[in-house]
Amino acid sequence: MIDSVTKDKSRTVLTNGHNEKAWKVVASEAAKNCKNYIRDIVDNLVLEPNPDKQVIALSLGDPTVYGNLSPSKESVEAVLEAIESGKCNGYVPTVGTEEARQAVADYLSFDGVQYDYKDVILCSGCSSSIDLCITVLADANKNHNILTPNPGFPIYRTLAESYGIEVRSYNLIPEEGWIIDLAHLESQIDENTAALVINNPSNPCGSVFSENHLRDILEVAYKYKVPIIADEIYERLVFESTRFVSIAALNSHVPLLICGGTGKRFLVPGWRLGWIVFHDPVGAFDAEIRRGLGCLSQKTIGCNGIVQKALPKILLSTSQSFYDDVTTILYNNAKLAYKIIQDIEGLTVYMPDGTMYMMVKIQLERFPQFSTGLEFMQRLMEEESVFCLPGECFGAPGFMRIIITIPSELIKEACDRMREFCKRYYTK
Repeated sequence: MIDSVTKDKSRTVLTNGHNEKAWKVVASEAAKNCKNYIRDIVDNLVLEPNPDKQVIALSLGDPTVYGNLSPSKESVEAVLEAIESGKCNGYVPTVGTEEARQAVADYLSFDGVQYDYKDVILCSGCSSSIDLCITVLADANKNHNILTPNPGFPIYRTLAESYGIEVRSYNLIPEEGWIIDLAHLESQIDENTAALVINNPSNPCGSVFSENHLRDILEVAYKYKVPIIADEIYERLVFESTRFVSIAALNSHVPLLICGGTGKRFLVPGWRLGWIVFHDPVGAFDAEIRRGLGCLSQKTIGCNGIVQKALPKILLSTSQSFYDDVTTILYNNAKLAYKIIQDIEGLTVYMPDGTMYMMVKIQLERFPQFSTGLEFMQRLMEEESVFCLPGECFGAPGFMRIIITIPSELIKEACDRMREFCKRYYTK
């Protein structure tokens, strides 16, 4: 029983007649280890835009922000029909409904790959898919590590480190189209490597691996018996003559967990529908891993039931013209940005083969006023109200990532402002 309450300026202490103790609740190790590397960098920048210029954000990986890219009419109609049916207001199986899982299996069955609904687990967005894959394969108590690309999207590191799992990065080679440095990849593998994360097509690089390069990657994974988590959220979102090849299409003897979802190609990241697909020609996942992922899916009690109901129509009825229109817009925006930036002294731009991004290298030796890319980006925001994500967010200091999803007139304006900014500070 509480006898009295003592108050002072800094705290309130409850006494029970025997002792006096202030409350202190300690955060878990998982919470302490969970770090958003983009927010950690960006939030520590002093970003005060030029009040005389409209802010142009070339930073957000959300294609819906400016309203120029919208989901297909088939997707919208499918969701409306699902709501009106009144049949998807309750809980669904934690791994997803059979109908929705079969739709994913059919959608991804191409280039000789055939999936069944039993190979599919539905998740709350692709980030959730990756989370479950890392969790089922890697264990901090066994000193496991996972391998991730550099540059690479930081969510892999955020998720793994929150569980106490070591993250090791393997290098991509910008001068060779951001292919993997296979020798460096091999040097990072040891007996505790639990998984190799492959992101193709790539965020932030906008690169798309060739079939031959994918085969080389699979050879390394097979040699060391390391399973692959394949982040293919940007599957088929490629430009012109570039062809997307799923790593599952190469008939390897490497067990694969393929992660994807509707967020990017279908322009609906807020609908939170992702998937994990098993491709396991050697049967390495048949027992424990399949059962483990089924158990882990129970943490979220299943993903969005409305979108699951709509999924067959979204995936299997969306017209090819929708996909073509989206990739045409992105490709034209990429060409526009590339054309302007390649003529800006002090910058080196890399033309993407797909996705929604392109990487730009800042030749810092030509801008002696700035010791880091972060300083360059901060001043660009202050003077020109243009904000790009600094390469430090992706493990690539001295680079910046720009998006190509915004209206073309804003891309041109942003790139023109970058040109004027670089002119002011460029030193030969």
